[in-house]
Amino acid sequence: MIILGIETSCDDTCAAIIEVELSKKNGGGSPSFDFNEDGFKILSNIVSSQVKVHRKYGGVFPSLAKREHQKNLAPVIAKAIKAGKIKNEKGKERPEEIKQKEKELKDIFTKDDGFLKTVLSFLKKTKKPKIDALAVTIGPGLEPSLWQGINFSRALSLWWDLPIIPINHIEGHILANFIIDRKILPEKIDDLFPAICLIASGGHTQLVLMERIGSYRTLGESRDDAAGECLDKTARILGLSYPGGPIIYEIAKNFKPEKSKITVKLPRPMIFSKNYDFSFSGLKTAVLYEFKKREIKTQRSKEYIRAMAYEIQKSIIDTLTYKTLKAAKLFQARSIIMGGGVTANEDLKKRFLEETPKLYPQALFLSPAKNLSTDNAAMVCIAALFNLDKITSWKNLEADANLRIR
Repeated sequence: MIILGIETSCDDTCAAIIEVELSKKNGGGSPSFDFNEDGFKILSNIVSSQVKVHRKYGGVFPSLAKREHQKNLAPVIAKAIKAGKIKNEKGKERPEEIKQKEKELKDIFTKDDGFLKTVLSFLKKTKKPKIDALAVTIGPGLEPSLWQGINFSRALSLWWDLPIIPINHIEGHILANFIIDRKILPEKIDDLFPAICLIASGGHTQLVLMERIGSYRTLGESRDDAAGECLDKTARILGLSYPGGPIIYEIAKNFKPEKSKITVKLPRPMIFSKNYDFSFSGLKTAVLYEFKKREIKTQRSKEYIRAMAYEIQKSIIDTLTYKTLKAAKLFQARSIIMGGGVTANEDLKKRFLEETPKLYPQALFLSPAKNLSTDNAAMVCIAALFNLDKITSWKNLEADANLRIR
């Protein structure tokens, strides 16, 4: 089975193609396909970033994200098909069928003639590839961004007569952990559960109890700023560029607090609360107050910026690891799973790799590769394999910016 996945939940335009050997065996909730190296392949995974477009705003500007998705989707999908070396279907459609489909396309893009022209141009010059299904993120995310991927997918489904699978963005981040060296995974996927899943990105910070694939319960989430959003905002306070997470990591990684003449101490918000919620707006405010109380000379010094970056990152890592491991203990987790752009941070991974064996030697720690932690469409494809029963008509596809994972 070959699946084309599309992801446009925020500011990255993504398309990927995977190929998998379906299996007749399906017992105890295990996936109905083979997870061996030969049975599962990522044929392409293309990401077009909008970082430069949004940098001057210090965050994602929704109307610009929408425009960039409309501009990037056709070339990104074309590149994914070409990189995946997908052959074309044989045969031609009759003129009357094309005319009818063009009429239906106008219903999809009723409020956007410009995007309709772009999509129609792509469809007319692109022969139908030999793929079996489409998968697209329907939420959560920025609604203007989500609709661009959804409408392009609806057009592909209509034009190429392909089934379409709606995907939850958060579930995609969780299931991206199965796109790893198969030797790490247990022989039976069900042996991973119950699992505690930490999703940390620019838009989301959540702890999810995963009882099995498809069965989730949100234990806690951010009440205000997500971890990634906090990193972006605190980086801006320090005069650093967007996105904040990567640059704060680079500045902080070689800092030695014991050798520094500058001492910075920031709070660990809600770290000892009785629930599993997060709150990072208070950390942002604490950074602002700490910064303002310093003399301009100190604010601009490299040593101070390094100390602040180190303490900001440590505050977030301390909070995320403490609450995640606390939940793992309470629910006797067999595995701890991470996903989302913030979890690409090497220091965060290192902390989990150090702490998990000490506190819960029976638990397996899973974290995807960096390019699979951030938004991508390969995770949309892998999620589709676990949601084949949710195939729907393109006519029923809707964006849900606040979609829950239950």
